[in-house]
Amino acid sequence: MTLAAPPSPARPPPAPIADPALLRALPQVQKLMETEAARELTVLFPRQAVVGALRDALDAVRRALLAGDIGGDAVSPESLNGTLIAAARAALEPSRHRHLRRVINGTGIVIHTNLGRAPLAEDAVAAVAEAASAYSNLEFDLESGERGSRYVAVTGLLHELTGAEASLVVNNNAAAVLLAVSAIAQGGEALVSRSELVEIGGSFRVPDVIRQGGARLVEVGTTNKTRASDYEAAVTSDTRAIVKVHQSNYRIVGFTSAPAMTELAALARARGLVLMEDLGSGTLLDLRTIGLPHEPTVRESVAAGADLVMFSGDKLLGGPQAGIVVGRKDLIGILKAHPLLRAVRIDKLSLAALEATLKLYRDPDRLVAAVPVLAMLAAPMPVLERRAEDLAARLRGIGGLEVDTADGNSYSGGGSLPETALPTRIVAIRANGLGTAELARRLRLHRPAVVGRIAGGRLTLDARTLDDRDLPAVAGAVGTVLVESVTE
Repeated sequence: MTLAAPPSPARPPPAPIADPALLRALPQVQKLMETEAARELTVLFPRQAVVGALRDALDAVRRALLAGDIGGDAVSPESLNGTLIAAARAALEPSRHRHLRRVINGTGIVIHTNLGRAPLAEDAVAAVAEAASAYSNLEFDLESGERGSRYVAVTGLLHELTGAEASLVVNNNAAAVLLAVSAIAQGGEALVSRSELVEIGGSFRVPDVIRQGGARLVEVGTTNKTRASDYEAAVTSDTRAIVKVHQSNYRIVGFTSAPAMTELAALARARGLVLMEDLGSGTLLDLRTIGLPHEPTVRESVAAGADLVMFSGDKLLGGPQAGIVVGRKDLIGILKAHPLLRAVRIDKLSLAALEATLKLYRDPDRLVAAVPVLAMLAAPMPVLERRAEDLAARLRGIGGLEVDTADGNSYSGGGSLPETALPTRIVAIRANGLGTAELARRLRLHRPAVVGRIAGGRLTLDARTLDDRDLPAVAGAVGTVLVESVTE
């Protein structure tokens, strides 16, 4: 019996081979650079970048020829130069724009971490511009002509506003907590309630910071109930500090209890411990004065006996990114002497913005209107209704849109007031012939970018986080996006 050999597998067709004449017709980069169109590109972009973009464009055409994807008519000198220049320009165009750019926040999240948190007050913006555009007396005492301290700019203000003996400022609140733990509790134990072992945005976990600071974490109490006696029972000869942590963006409700700061302060004094509090987005203003639920103020924590209080500069304070530490003078001195301080110290631009922001807190009559975060949180419903109707009227003048206004809820964000929904007015839009997700994407890519929220199949824009000055730009962006979608 003879077995037939299996059929040979079909061979793929040979790869097309480009006509050598077509490859030779491709222009040299140097020849392209001598054209008027290329010289115009070098006015807008660095010469080396233009050369690189043209080289990449030529390589793409060469690969297409070798693969047989384009024919000889596409490499005629008449058409090719223009195609290559256009490709190079398209590749270079994104480099003309800065990565960080203006975003109009229509989300209703006031302290939006992904959008840069707190927009600065006009006074703070002016202070940054002055500090950035020239030399400054950052660490120079103009009176004596000797080296000075950068912290002098804010120490007096923080003493006045918080009642604390001394203060220190670093680049963010996580750094402030890490510095405090490293300087005070390293090599010893730090007591923290189980209900306060929180994780906030960016996977920042309190247990990890305690360990990174060289302290041993000792959990006390239970998830829902912790008493002063739980802390006292956990104290050993190795205990260095009691760390009180603001729960940030979550709450435990129901059958709960926690000791008052005054109780913990008394325990810390009796046992020779340091009581430090991470107040998170700590506020200098009693929020009840602007119609919001009470949040512990920094002054209240200091008055209750906290030895060190750490809080953010760019949340409820409404200033730049910063970590602020206030408290006992001797302990602040220890923090200032710690080698970690150099790695986390605040820069001159943030310091200038912080000083200007703190000065606004000395003028209660001007404060809320001058600090954007506070102005947005305090905005009354009649103002929001008027703003929403103004935007809706502008959008109704654009063809191809369905526009409605409705009640909605805004939120503080940034781990602040997590249970508090702020009544607001929203503008909801839907574009004919363009999906809502695509509309949202195109508005995000517009300059300036417009960011809203998608709900119920419509894109919503919240009047609370929009400024009156934003409304023409929002309407202009929507109009541009719709025109571009029609002409594609």
